[in-house]
Amino acid sequence: MVKTQYIAALEIGSSKIVGAIAEKSPSGYLEVRNLEVERLINSVRHGCIQNVENTKGAINSIIKKLENRVDGTIEEIYVGFSGRSLHSEPTEVNHNLDATVPITDEVLRNIIREAGKDPINNYETIEVVPRTYYVDKNETKNPSGQFGSNINIKLNLIVAKPTLKLNLERVMTGGTRVKDYLVTPLVVADEIIEDSEKSLGCMLVDLGAETTTVSIYKDGSLVYLTTLPMGGRNITRDITTGLNILEDTAERVKKNINNPLDKNVDHISIEGVNSADAANYIVARTGEIIANINQQILHAGIMLVDLHNIVLIGGGAQLQGFARRLEEEMKLRVRIGSYPKSLNILDHNINRAEYVQIFALLSKASQIIPQRQSCVRKNTYGDDNPEDFVQPTYGGENDGNMGYGYDNFRDEEPAPRPKRVQPSSTHHEEPPRSKKDSWIDRARKKLEKMMNEPEDDE
Repeated sequence: MVKTQYIAALEIGSSKIVGAIAEKSPSGYLEVRNLEVERLINSVRHGCIQNVENTKGAINSIIKKLENRVDGTIEEIYVGFSGRSLHSEPTEVNHNLDATVPITDEVLRNIIREAGKDPINNYETIEVVPRTYYVDKNETKNPSGQFGSNINIKLNLIVAKPTLKLNLERVMTGGTRVKDYLVTPLVVADEIIEDSEKSLGCMLVDLGAETTTVSIYKDGSLVYLTTLPMGGRNITRDITTGLNILEDTAERVKKNINNPLDKNVDHISIEGVNSADAANYIVARTGEIIANINQQILHAGIMLVDLHNIVLIGGGAQLQGFARRLEEEMKLRVRIGSYPKSLNILDHNINRAEYVQIFALLSKASQIIPQRQSCVRKNTYGDDNPEDFVQPTYGGENDGNMGYGYDNFRDEEPAPRPKRVQPSSTHHEEPPRSKKDSWIDRARKKLEKMMNEPEDDE
């Protein structure tokens, strides 16, 4: 029987909330045609939820719209986890082993799980990411199956302020359950960065509205992750304050300047604003953002030569000329990250760079969702839907019963036949004879009847 899995995901950002549904065929083919967006103003700041009710209302609106589009009910959903306080903390664990017993995946999972329980001041551990393994002081990529008396694991604890998850859980209360929280920067890196890039050394830069997440990989593993409290909206607000215009106007001006990071910007009027004046603010703030991105290499404890390239994503990164400016300042090749190759985006209207995060979440969720489970329960309206419900077997195709289900139900107790209701009558019915009269009896009764009739007057 054909069974389509429906995977739902939600990404909450500072400027918008995005929800989407992917359809996964039994062969693993993944399609996306349904995506909804709700724009927010000051309800989420730096990726942290500030106004619970407004955010919750926007989420419910997205879920309702998606349900209408797929004609079903979203019962579970995967939710992206990110925000200003999200960052990595390096740590390591040392564990003695029985040298006569091979190291198993279960042993490794238990050691890593214990490492995640170590307290971090004012932070909650969200995820534990192994970086390097050492068995008896010998470095190895995968210690499973090896023998040794000691194992040392260098890890990165992905931590965040407890309020980040607490407020996220508050807005997700309702009819739709959270199937799992996925750390967005880790998921995006897994889905859009090539293994060769991670091996050579690369930096993932997600420039959003109010935050910029920087993840650094080397030798195939995560080295460093941090979230900077600055993004594309900082540029917009600089224009708003400097030129004394509305934020919406400043955003349109920013987007409509041709090459705003060019040294020789044309002096043209855009909604009454001189483009060259606005470009001055764009150049200044962009330089500050790039300088802070560059500084993270030092904080990661590596050198520029350890990196091969930068993968750039995010809505703020769509600013004209930003990728080229980043490449010039960082002295590293920059490529724009695209959606995962496992996805097929069926609607070209949603195939946009600003939705890379939600596409990555859908791709990751499709890999971890158990078989025969679905985030969406389709509506049937009394009709059987072969894609979502097990169909009863109504006999074989050539059983002579035209598929009406005789073979399925003939072992059941037959229903009693209804009693026939006799039509009512106003005249008296002579009761039926219990046995047939002979001709002699009939003759005698006729004679007695004639004898009892009154005589006619002459």
